[in-house]
Amino acid sequence: MNTTDHFGVLLHEVARSWRTELDRRLRHLGLSQSQWLVLIKLPEEGLTQTALARKVGIEGSTLVRLLDRLQANGWIERRDVPGDRRAKRVVPTAKAKTLQHEVAVIAQALREQLLAGIDPARVAIAAEVLSQLRQKLENLHD
Repeated sequence: MNTTDHFGVLLHEVARSWRTELDRRLRHLGLSQSQWLVLIKLPEEGLTQTALARKVGIEGSTLVRLLDRLQANGWIERRDVPGDRRAKRVVPTAKAKTLQHEVAVIAQALREQLLAGIDPARVAIAAEVLSQLRQKLENLHD
């Protein structure tokens, strides 16, 4: 198997393992991986449910169930969007903002540990390649 053939498999394995390790380090927070992923992707000003689903990469109906649990536990609020009766803006609560900071600190520590000893120039090249791939994937259906 050449490097190109193995690239997609390796990318998937690294992403899965990285997320699993981060999940292990965040377990003490009492949130599922799906829940903390939604919370870290949610900006302070909030997002509509549709935009949040797109940003997290899950179906709207799946997100609604997650948001129900997050709201019941005081992590988010849903607010009406002026001019659109059907839309809801999801906003993090003060409790979630504290959690977002804690998650960021833990994620940064893991990132530093994993990237330690790897030439920063090589990391920059890898990040550029991944950014280009993401852009191509986003443009596939435009």
